[in-house]
Amino acid sequence: MTTAQWTAERAERRRDSAHPVVWYVAAGVVTTGLQEVIFLAGRPLMASVAANIVAIAVTTLLNTEFHRRVTFAHMRTSRVKLHLQSLGTFAFYAGYGSVVLLVLQAIVGSPSATLEAVTLAVTSAVGGVLRFVVLRWWVFTTRR
Repeated sequence: MTTAQWTAERAERRRDSAHPVVWYVAAGVVTTGLQEVIFLAGRPLMASVAANIVAIAVTTLLNTEFHRRVTFAHMRTSRVKLHLQSLGTFAFYAGYGSVVLLVLQAIVGSPSATLEAVTLAVTSAVGGVLRFVVLRWWVFTTRR
């Protein structure tokens, strides 16, 4: 193998590995924004934990489908793994967000909906890193 072939191979591998990260971050930003809009719209109608669970339910479905079709389109997975990942994502974010909201309420007393939304956005970003790892190395494991 010549140096040019080896360099081209490495560049192609680097480009392939960067693609999912770029799409994952873009989808995460859009999904988090949508989640916050749904949360804030539901907040006057229900408690913060309930509004968060509704927002997560809607956005998890949309986000998972986007990742299946775009971010990890070049990878294969079984339907079982995909559904387990969706269920796990929902359970993780619903539980994680609920605990964060309850802790925020215990610390602040009566936080504003805006403070709750900002707190949820920050925790969503932290959880997103873990989700990428799960998607990349467990759900979408093989190339097509």
